Amino acid sequence: LEPYLQMPLTVVPDPFGTHESFAHHNNARLRAFLDSFGFEYEFKSATELYKSGAFDAALLNVLKAYDEIMAIMLPTLGEERRRTYSPFLPISPKSGRVLYVPMKKIDAANGTITFDDEDGEEITQSVTGGRAKMQWKPDFGMRWAALGVDFEMFGKDHQANAPIYSKICKILGVEPPHQFVYELFLDEKGEKISKTKGNGISVEQWLKYAPAESLSLYQWQKPKTAKKLYFDVIPKAVDEYLQFLDAYAKQTPDQQLENPVWHIHGGNPPAKSSPVSFAMLLNLVSAANASNKDVLWGFIKREAPNATPETDPLLDHLVGYALKYYADFVAPTKKYRAPDEKERAALEDLAGRLDNWTGALDGESLQTMVFAVGTERQFEPLRAWFTAIYEVCLGQSQGPRFGGFVALYGVKESAKLIRDSLARG
Repeated sequence: LEPYLQMPLTVVPDPFGTHESFAHHNNARLRAFLDSFGFEYEFKSATELYKSGAFDAALLNVLKAYDEIMAIMLPTLGEERRRTYSPFLPISPKSGRVLYVPMKKIDAANGTITFDDEDGEEITQSVTGGRAKMQWKPDFGMRWAALGVDFEMFGKDHQANAPIYSKICKILGVEPPHQFVYELFLDEKGEKISKTKGNGISVEQWLKYAPAESLSLYQWQKPKTAKKLYFDVIPKAVDEYLQFLDAYAKQTPDQQLENPVWHIHGGNPPAKSSPVSFAMLLNLVSAANASNKDVLWGFIKREAPNATPETDPLLDHLVGYALKYYADFVAPTKKYRAPDEKERAALEDLAGRLDNWTGALDGESLQTMVFAVGTERQFEPLRAWFTAIYEVCLGQSQGPRFGGFVALYGVKESAKLIRDSLARG
């Protein structure tokens, strides 16, 4: 790639060998991403806009307002950069390279700039027809003016420069667009996500473990607040999406407009949610040591006897996601512990009650019984009782409502799970 340093990216060969240039490769990835989410858009190549003349009128206006734009830009630069700075970057007529050189003359009447080429020869050439491009900050304002942009979203890292973009757009005689600034993401330690560190997760990684709607919800909520973006947030986002979807049908029209699923689904959210939460599926995979969908569907039938992969496609997708998420993130971190004497006695009591259970098989009834064991065994706070169940039987510090888990996994199966856990400890 060394021979192509300072060349426009549309001239640089694609290192991956799949497209006619590096720019075409990157643009194809962008379009594939947009297509996967069903965005409607019109793609415009900056190189083509420069070369086709689409930017010519705006570039000539920049030339006319050259001194005003320089007055905006120079105070933002260091002393050394000021000496050579120009909003225009001419393309060398000899090498085709983008030149970072000072302007010797500006001729707005003729639409030309004069500069020294790489070999020292003085060149005068037009700024139109792709013979020059603009530095990135003035380029923002110029594009807004040339393309009639009326709304622009950008990350917080652009916020400090937004007034510069807007001033340049106004100088060119066009009202700047409405602007929406969103916060950046943090890793699990609260540090800024960095491509160099590799401490974040990509869209593609999220979509391997959860439906796109869960990512849409995560993005939709508090866009102006810095949020932690790491793998542990995925299950919570999935279940929050299911909760909003469950609530939608019971809401008034005004409430539905405030519900994220109305926006995520373009005003037409699906009528059916999932009868089983993602957190519950993850714990079911763990307890059943399941490795395929058929095993999980066998348990799901207890909770939702009328559900099938065909009638409940969302649930079927979640089953597949749960298997992948468990294998990659939950299984490697599982850490079972032995119970203390009080916990062992309580767990043996619970297993015995499950073995002899003759009550209703719904989650609430079973949850009440599990509560009763913890209360009678004097766990204080009661949360310590449930923590003991999760850590001893499931190898994790938290989990779903245990009564609902028993209803799904099975009463006898849950009793065996407890006894097997006690034997292990």
